[in-house]
Amino acid sequence: MPLPPALQQAVIDRVEHCYQRAEAHWSRPFPRPRVEFRLRGQSAGVAHLQENRLRFNPVLLRDNPDAFIEEVVPHEVAHLLVWQCHGKVAPHGREWQSVMRELFQLTPRTRHQFDVSQLAPPSFAYRCSCQSHQLTLRRHNKVQRQQVQYLCRHCGEALVPSQDAEG
Repeated sequence: MPLPPALQQAVIDRVEHCYQRAEAHWSRPFPRPRVEFRLRGQSAGVAHLQENRLRFNPVLLRDNPDAFIEEVVPHEVAHLLVWQCHGKVAPHGREWQSVMRELFQLTPRTRHQFDVSQLAPPSFAYRCSCQSHQLTLRRHNKVQRQQVQYLCRHCGEALVPSQDAEG
C-alpha cells in the first residue's frame, strides 16, 4: 500500500519546521536533508549524518501518523543538527538530548513505542539438549546452506532445527 502523498508532505513540512526553529535558535543556516520513505524493519527513522539524509519507515508512518510526525521527525532531525554543530558525539548523548528538550520541547526518547508486531521478521525454531532457540531468517539460511553451525551458549551443543521447523 503506497504512502499517501499528503502524509509524505506532512513529514517534509515538519522537517522544514524543525530546521526553521534551529536556524532561529542558532542564528545560522543549515542545509536541508534529502528525505526518503524507504526504511524497512522496525526502526521508525534513520539519520545518515555524513550524507545529510533522513530515511523514514512508511509502514510505521502510515500506522502512527500523529506521533510519528510529532516525535520521530524531530528525533531524526536532531541527529543531523547535532552532527552539523558538534561533529561526532554520542548518538543520544547530552547534545542530542539538549536539542530535543530545548529546541523541540520534547522528551528525549531513544526508541519509539509503536507496535511493530506486523514488521517482526520471521524466526525459525531450533533446539539443543538444554533449550529451544529462535534463529533469524538470515541465520536459518546460513545453517541451511551449511555455511555456519551455531552453538548453544549454555551447553555448547550445535543447534538443530526443531521437528516443526523441518520440512
